[in-house]
Amino acid sequence: GVVTGIVQEFQFGMNWSEYSRFMGDIFGVPLAIEALLAFFMESTFLGVWIFGWDKISKRLHLASIWLAAIGANISALWILIANSFMQQPDGYKGILVEGVRRAQMTDFAKLITNPNVRVQFPHVFASGVTTAGFFVLGISAWHLLRKSENREFFARSARIATIYGFIGIVLVIFVGHSQAQHMVKTQPMKMAAAEGLFKTEEPASFSLLTIGSLDQKEEKFAIRLPKLLSLLACNNFDCEVKGIDNLQDDYQAKYAELYGPNADYRPPVALIYWSFRAMVGAGFVMLGLVGYSLFRQVRNKSIDQKWFLRLLPLAILLPYVANTSGWMMTELGRQPWIVFGLQRTEEAVSPNVSTAMVGFSLLVFVVLYGVLMAADVFLLSKFGRKGPDGDPAPNGGKDVESLLVVA
Repeated sequence: GVVTGIVQEFQFGMNWSEYSRFMGDIFGVPLAIEALLAFFMESTFLGVWIFGWDKISKRLHLASIWLAAIGANISALWILIANSFMQQPDGYKGILVEGVRRAQMTDFAKLITNPNVRVQFPHVFASGVTTAGFFVLGISAWHLLRKSENREFFARSARIATIYGFIGIVLVIFVGHSQAQHMVKTQPMKMAAAEGLFKTEEPASFSLLTIGSLDQKEEKFAIRLPKLLSLLACNNFDCEVKGIDNLQDDYQAKYAELYGPNADYRPPVALIYWSFRAMVGAGFVMLGLVGYSLFRQVRNKSIDQKWFLRLLPLAILLPYVANTSGWMMTELGRQPWIVFGLQRTEEAVSPNVSTAMVGFSLLVFVVLYGVLMAADVFLLSKFGRKGPDGDPAPNGGKDVESLLVVA
C-alpha cells in the first residue's frame, strides 16, 4: 500500500497532468487529509508493531496493530471519497482559468458525504473483512490437513475465520446489491455493459450468457432470465433498465456541445461483462464455502474432511479475484470518462508523454511489482507454514528483516 501509493502520486503529475490540472483543487484535498490523518498513523504504528516485539507491553503491542488496521481503513475512506467524486461529481462548480476548464470545490460537506461513498466504502470495507477471513481460514485448513501438533489452535482459528468470513461475504453481497441499484441511477451505462444489455427493456432480463459482435456494438447470442434484472435494479419485476444503444443516443445529445454529435460513449463491454461475472461468481463460491463450514460447526461437526481442507487454501485466491475484477468493472465501466460527465480520459493525459513512454513505464512497473509480489507470496507462505511456537519473530526476527528489505 505504501509503495504503490507513492508511485500513484508521481503518476498524477507525470502521465495524468491534465487530469491533475482539471481536478487538483478537489482531488488534492482528500488525498492530503488521507496522508496526514491515516497514512502516517498506519505506517507509524505498523513500525511500532514490527519493532516492538518483547520491547513494549503486550497490550500496547496489540493496540499498535489495531491502530494500524484502523488507519488503513481511514485511508481507504479518504481515497474512496476522492474516487467517488470521479464516479459522481458533487460539491463543485466549473470555472475557466486562462481558457482551460477546471473543477473548483464549492462545498466540502458534499464532497465527503457524496452518495457514492455511502455504498462504496462499506463494500470495500466488507471486502477487506472477507479477504482476511479467507486468508486465515485457508492457512488454518492447511495446518489441519497436515495434522499439525497445534491442532486445537488452528481448529479455533478456523472457527473464528469462518464466522468472520461469513459476516464479510454476506455484507459484501447485500451492500453490493445496494451499490448496483445506485449505479443504475448514476451510471446506467455501466450496468448496461455489465449485463450486455444493448436495447432498453421493461421489464429487463438478466444475462446468463451474452455473446456480442467483435466491435462490441450488438448482441449475437444470449441466454437470459426474464424480469430478474429489473428486480436487481429496482426491487420490482417491472422497471425499465436502459440499454447501451439508447444511452449512447442520450449522451450524444446531452454532450453534443462539448464533444460533438458523433462522440462514442460506450465502455469496453466485454471486459466489464466478464469482470462483473468473475466478481459475483467468486463471491457466491466464497459464500458457499464459509456457509458449509459454518453449517458443520453449528452442528458440532468438524471441518476435517480432506476434500474440504484441500479446497480452503486454494480459496485464499477468491477474494483477490473478486476484489480485482470488481475494481476493473468500477473503473472500466466509467469510460470514456475519467471524471464522469466532466472530463474524458483522452483529455486527462499529459500532452508531451508518448504512448511508447507510457508503455515502457508500464512494463517497468509490471516487472518491479511482479518481483515484489513473488517475494510477498514467498514470505507469506513461509510465515503461514509456521505454528504458534511462542516465538513472535521467527528466526530471531530475520524473516521480518527480510520483509523490510524487500519493502
